[in-house]
Amino acid sequence: MSITVNQWQKWQKSSLSLICGICSCLLLVAVWEWVGSDPINPITQVLPPPSKFVPVLFESDFKIGLGSQSSTIYQSVFVTLLRVFAGMTIAFVAAIFCGMLISLSEWSELFILPILGLIAPIAPIAWVPLALVVFGISNLTAIFIVFMGVFFTLTIATVAEIKRIPENLLITARNLAGSRFNIWRMVVMPAVLPSVFTLLRLNFIAAWMAVLAAEMTGLRDGLGAVVMTGRNLFNSNLILLGICIIGITGFAVDRLLLLIQRRFFWWRV
Repeated sequence: MSITVNQWQKWQKSSLSLICGICSCLLLVAVWEWVGSDPINPITQVLPPPSKFVPVLFESDFKIGLGSQSSTIYQSVFVTLLRVFAGMTIAFVAAIFCGMLISLSEWSELFILPILGLIAPIAPIAWVPLALVVFGISNLTAIFIVFMGVFFTLTIATVAEIKRIPENLLITARNLAGSRFNIWRMVVMPAVLPSVFTLLRLNFIAAWMAVLAAEMTGLRDGLGAVVMTGRNLFNSNLILLGICIIGITGFAVDRLLLLIQRRFFWWRV
C-alpha cells in the first residue's frame, strides 16, 4: 500500500508533535524533581516531587480513602468519566434536537435565542448550589452540572450552523424531490454535526472542571473526591497525585474526542 506525500507529511507532523510533547513533559518532571529534592526548601512541603507522591499509589494498593469509603483509583477515574460523558452526551443530543426545532421558526429564534444567550455565559460551577438542592449529593448532581455547562452553547451553535448552510444547497435538495425529512437527514445533519461536535470537544475542559467541582461537594468517589480526601487529611502527596491523574485523564479524553471527530466526521476534518 503506497503512502502519498500528504499522508507522509501528516505522519511526520504527528510524530514531531508527539516527540516534542513527551520531551516537554519529561523536562517538566525533571525540573520539578530537582526543585523538590532539597528537603529544606519550603516549596517541597507544599509541592512534593513526583518521587514522593507517586509511590502513594503502590503503598495504598491503588486505593484512596478511609475504611469502607475507600475506592481504587481505577474506580475513581471510571466514575468521573462516566459522569462527564453522560452529561456531555445528553447535552449534545438535546442541543442538536432543540437547535433544529428552534430553526424551524423565525419567531422561535427571535424569542428563544436571547434567553439561551443570557444563560450560556453562566459558569457551570454556579449551578452547583441549585443542583445540590434539587438532586442532593448524587450522580445526578454531577451530570446536571456538566449538562448545564455545555447545552446552551451547543444549542446556539447548532442554530448558527443551520443558518450557515448555503441556500443553493437546500434548493438543489428540494429540486431532487427530497422530502423535508430527507433534506434534514441528508443535508442539514451532515452540515451541522461536525462543527457542533468540535465545539463540544472544545467545551470538554469546562465540563471536566464542572464535574470535578461537583465531586468536591461531598461525593464519595471520583477524582474530585480524591483531591478533597487529600485536603481533609492534610496530605499534599495525595492532593498532587489526584491533580496529576486529573490532568493525564483529561488529556487522554481530549485525544479520544479528537480521534472520534476524525473517524466519524471525516468530511469536515
